[in-house]
Amino acid sequence: MSMARILVVEDEKAIRNVLRNILANENSAHVIAEAEDGEQAVQALTESTFDLVLCDIKMPKKDGLEVLDFAMEHYGDTPFVMISGHGDLDTAVGCIRKGAYDYIAKPPDLNRLLTTIRQALDRKKLLQENVRLRKKVDKRFMMVGGSSALESVRAIIRKVAPTDARVLIMGPNGSGKEIVANQIHQLSARSKQAFIEVNCAAIPSELIESELFGHVKGSFTSAIKDRKGQFELADGGTLFLDEIGDMSLSAQAKVLRALQENQITPVGAGKSIAVNVRVLAATNKNLKEEIAAGRFREDLYHRLSVIVIEVPALNERREDIPTLVEHFLDQLADEGHKTFSPGAMDHLKTMNWSGNVRQLRNVVERLHILGGNPVSAEEAERFA
Repeated sequence: MSMARILVVEDEKAIRNVLRNILANENSAHVIAEAEDGEQAVQALTESTFDLVLCDIKMPKKDGLEVLDFAMEHYGDTPFVMISGHGDLDTAVGCIRKGAYDYIAKPPDLNRLLTTIRQALDRKKLLQENVRLRKKVDKRFMMVGGSSALESVRAIIRKVAPTDARVLIMGPNGSGKEIVANQIHQLSARSKQAFIEVNCAAIPSELIESELFGHVKGSFTSAIKDRKGQFELADGGTLFLDEIGDMSLSAQAKVLRALQENQITPVGAGKSIAVNVRVLAATNKNLKEEIAAGRFREDLYHRLSVIVIEVPALNERREDIPTLVEHFLDQLADEGHKTFSPGAMDHLKTMNWSGNVRQLRNVVERLHILGGNPVSAEEAERFA
């Protein structure tokens, strides 16, 4: 078990000493702080960060439940193990409902106490890892760059995100349309609900309706059980239909009905299901040309394009290339941080980026692996 910062809150000095010794024997590297009443505990929590709190319930000044309430309001990710010699089942249930990790009666069983401490610290570590991974994911969906073209996109996002207006995001492959969609969701009132992305181009036309709207058991040969579709899974949140220009006309008709009536009908079902979904769509195609060719429904186009955001190609915002390179290098920093020489950066700024930001990301990773430190202009010309 790795080192942890642990706060022991107990008004009886003898019991504090016992708990301190148990923790020290478990891991001598643990940093153990003590509080002899609830007020000292609140002060300690305010001044320091702890990985675990062992807290008595019956104490002077502030009792353990008041300390727990304070901690859950301000430091909700800190696990609390409540310890008391005056409790019963109702007390234990009350502590858990208030947010405590566990409740242990006095005198504590040593094995149970140690097991609980280990599990609580493991949970804290897992929560910290989840936060780190979320930050990493958030970085992945950052809009990077300060060009006027990108600032115009940001300005539209800020205006449209708080509404429930449908948005059609247009731009070439690799330009970052999914990042725009994610930003709209994150800045909306639906941000705590699901964000579900469906790549319409990657799903066979015969399966797209089942994927979007779900199906009931027996509706077709491989439908061995009921299955919710993406519209239903996104209920309350945001559904992002990427590459919607590749969707079949029959599926388009069903999407249109879902947008008009806020209802879907699973394949093979006899009744509709109400859904509350914000739909964002994206395409790299010229939908007006697709409409003229009879491949896209004009009524669906008008339903989707309440707001149209055009994401600029990387060739149209070359001034963002150095910032993007630094961003990608930061993402690759776990593998050893590298820099690019001015000559290498100049070469990247003159290249034709037909694959847009996605292509640049791949080139930076390639140069990070194959180039020196710093990456030279010659290496950029050779490997890019």
